[in-house]
Amino acid sequence: MGCSTTFLLVFLSWLLFASRTHQLRSYETQVLLQLRKHLEYPIPLNLWENNTDDLCNLSAPPQMSIKCEDNSVIELRIVGDKPAKVSEFRGFPLPNQTLSPGFSIDSFVTTLTRLSSLRVLSLVSLGIWGSLPDKIHRLSSLEALDMSSNFMFGSIPSEMSRLVKLQSLTFDENFFNDTVPEWLDSLTNLTTLSLKNNRLKGQVPSTLPRISTLTELVLSHNLLSGKLPDLSSLSNLQLLDLRENNLDSELPPLPEGLANVFLSNNSLSGSIPEQFGKLNHLQHLDLSGNYLSGTPPALLFSLPNISYLNLSSNALSGSLPEHLKCGDSLSLVDLSDNRLIGQIPNCLGTAAVAGDNIMVDIRGNCFSIEDRDQHPSGYCKNIDKRRSTVKEIAVLAGVIGGIIIIVAFVLVVGLLIYCKKHRKQELLIQHIAPKVKEDDPPSGISSELLANARIISQAAKMGNQSAPPYRVFSVEELEEATKNFDPSTFLGEGPMGKVYKGRLENGTLVVIRSLALHRKYSIRNLRLRLDLLSKLHHPHLVGHLGHCIDGGMQDDSTIHRLLLVQEFVPNGNFRSHLSETSPEKVLKWSDRLAVLIGIAKAVHFLHTGVIPPSFSNRLKTSNILLDEHGIAKLSDYGIPIITDETEKSEAKGDTAKSGHAEKLQDDVYNFGFILLESLVGPIVTGKGEAFLLNEMTSFNSQDGRLKIVDPIVLTTSSQESLSIVISITNKCISPESSIRPSFEDVLWNLQYAAQVQATADADQKSETTSRPSFS
Repeated sequence: MGCSTTFLLVFLSWLLFASRTHQLRSYETQVLLQLRKHLEYPIPLNLWENNTDDLCNLSAPPQMSIKCEDNSVIELRIVGDKPAKVSEFRGFPLPNQTLSPGFSIDSFVTTLTRLSSLRVLSLVSLGIWGSLPDKIHRLSSLEALDMSSNFMFGSIPSEMSRLVKLQSLTFDENFFNDTVPEWLDSLTNLTTLSLKNNRLKGQVPSTLPRISTLTELVLSHNLLSGKLPDLSSLSNLQLLDLRENNLDSELPPLPEGLANVFLSNNSLSGSIPEQFGKLNHLQHLDLSGNYLSGTPPALLFSLPNISYLNLSSNALSGSLPEHLKCGDSLSLVDLSDNRLIGQIPNCLGTAAVAGDNIMVDIRGNCFSIEDRDQHPSGYCKNIDKRRSTVKEIAVLAGVIGGIIIIVAFVLVVGLLIYCKKHRKQELLIQHIAPKVKEDDPPSGISSELLANARIISQAAKMGNQSAPPYRVFSVEELEEATKNFDPSTFLGEGPMGKVYKGRLENGTLVVIRSLALHRKYSIRNLRLRLDLLSKLHHPHLVGHLGHCIDGGMQDDSTIHRLLLVQEFVPNGNFRSHLSETSPEKVLKWSDRLAVLIGIAKAVHFLHTGVIPPSFSNRLKTSNILLDEHGIAKLSDYGIPIITDETEKSEAKGDTAKSGHAEKLQDDVYNFGFILLESLVGPIVTGKGEAFLLNEMTSFNSQDGRLKIVDPIVLTTSSQESLSIVISITNKCISPESSIRPSFEDVLWNLQYAAQVQATADADQKSETTSRPSFS
C-alpha cells in the first residue's frame, strides 16, 4: 500500500512538472506561428507546420530549439541559411540574401515582444534587415540575446539599457554603423558583449570599465578609433578582442585575470607596458600590425600560461636578453618584421634551429644570425631617423590642415551672416505668409511617401489644435451637447448602440456613442478598459475624446450604459463615395487606394503597435470615414476591448455558426470585403459570400473584369495596379485562414499598387502634354 501511494505521488508530481514545463498557451503558439510568417517560413521551422499542439516537445534539428516553462516560451533559438556574407549593404533588401522588401523589422519585434517570458533569444542568419526598434526592451526577462549574422543597421537602441537582466549580448556580423553605446554600464549583469564585424565608429566608451561583471569584450572588425580606456578594473575579464580597428593610443593597463588579448591591426603606439609581464593568466597575446616601439618586456616570454605571443609587424627595437627565459607552455613566438638587433636568446634560437615544440619567426629584423632573412644592421639603426622624418611630415601636414580648416570656418560664418541678413530683408518685404514650395524629394524616396508624410503631419497638427484632451464627461454635459439626446441629433444605430451628434460647450462637434452593456462590469474593470482605448492614437483612427459612465459611482455598482465621446468626421463614409447614386462624390482609383492604405496602416497599428493588440475591429466600408481633407479614419475600432466578454458569451450560443463567426472576427478577411467593394462598388448587405462564390472567378479574365469591376475603377486605373489589388483581395477573402496574408503583406501590396498607379498617371500626363495639337 505504501509503495503504491509513493508511486502515485511520484506520478502526479511528474504530471504537474510536465504540465508546468512542456505545455504552451495557445496565445504563444499563435505568436510563434506569426513569427514564422514574419521570417518568411525558414527551413528550420518547417517542423511547426503540423505540430502546433506540441511545439515545446518537438525533436528539433540543431538549427532550432524551443524551451518552455509554466506554459510560456523561455528559450527560442533559430539558425537560418542567410548568413550576412556581403561586402556592401546600403540598407535595402538584397535578393536571396535578406528577407523580402515586405519584411518589417518593427512588426517582427512587436510580435516577438509578446513572448514576455523569454530569457534566451537567438536569431542567427535569418536575413533580418532594418534598424532595430526601441521596443526590443519590452523583453524584460531576457538574459541572453544573439542576433548575429543579419542585416541590421543604424544604432543599437538606447532603450535596451532597461534590459537589466541581460547577461549576454551578441550582435556580431551585422551593419550597425553608429557608435558603441555609452549606456552599456546600465547592464549591471552583463558578462558577454560581442559586437564584432559591424561598422561601429567612434571611441571605445569610457563607461565600459564600470561593467564589473564583464568576462568577454569583443569589438573586433569595426571602425573604432581614438584612445583605448583603462580596463584594469574589469577583474573578471577573460577575453579582450579589439582586432581590426583604428585605435591609435598607447596600450593601457590590463586586468590581471585576462587570458586572451587580441589587439592586432590597429594603430597603437608607444612601448609595451611592463605590467603586461605580470599577467600570469595570459595564454594568448596578439599585438601584431601596430606601431609599437621599444624593447618588449622580457617577462612576457616566461609567463606561466603563455602559449601564443605575436608581436610581428611593429617597430620594436633593441636587443633581447641573452638569458631570456621561455615559459613551459610557449608554443609560438612571432617577432617578424620589427627592428630588433643582437643575438637571439637561447630559448628562442635553439627552438628556431632545432625545431622544438616552440615555433619561432624572426624574419625581417636585424638579428646577428646568417641565413634567417635578416636586414643589414644599418636598417634597424636608422629607425629613429626615419621616425623623426615621418613625425616632421605629420606636423607639417597638421599645420597646413589647420590653416585650411580656419579659412573654411571663416568663409562659412561669413556666408551664414550674409544669408541671415538677406532673409531678414525678405521677411520685411513680405507682409503675408509666403507660399510654401515643396522641395524635390531626395533620391531614393518616392514623392508619394513624402506627400503622405506631409498630409499626416498636417492632420496631426489640426487634430492637436481642435480636439481637447481625453477626459471624463458628466451625463449633464452630454445631454446639453445633444439637446437631451433630441431625435434631430440621432445619426443611426449600430450593433452596439445608438449614435448621436453633439456640440460641446467650446463649440467642438463630437459623436456620442451610447453602448448598452449586457453584463455587470465593475467600475474599476471598465475604467481600465477605457484607459486602454484612450491610448489608441493614429492619424487614420477616429479620435476618442472621452467617456461617461452612466448609473455607477462605486466599484460594485451596476452600470446602465457607457457613453463614448469621439471626434466628428464630417465628410461621410467610404461606402457613400463608392456609390453611383452620388456621382459627384465617387472616388477615382488612386483616391480609393489612398483610403485603403490609410486604413491598412491603422489596422496594422492596432495589431502590432499596441499591447495588448486590438483584433476584430468591425472593418467595413461604412465604418471608414473621410474628413474635410479627404483623410480616411476608421471608426468602431477597439470596441472588443470593452465588450469582448459579452461577445464571447454570445458566440457560444450558436455553435452551428462558429466557422462563420471566426471569419467575422478576422480583420484580414473583413478587409478583403472592403477591397472588394473598392473594386466593384458597394455589395448588397448579406450577399457578400454568395457574391464571392459565384462572381470572383470573373476577375481572372479581361472580359470578366469589364462586367464586374466598377467603371470608374476601369477608366482611372492601370492594369498592373488593378491586378495587384485583385490578387491581394483574393488572398484576403480565402475561406482558408492559413492562406490569408498578414496586414503587413496587405499594406505592402497596396503601397506597391499605388506606386505603380502613380507612375502610370505620370506617364499618361507626359504623353498628353507632349502630344501635338491640330487646329
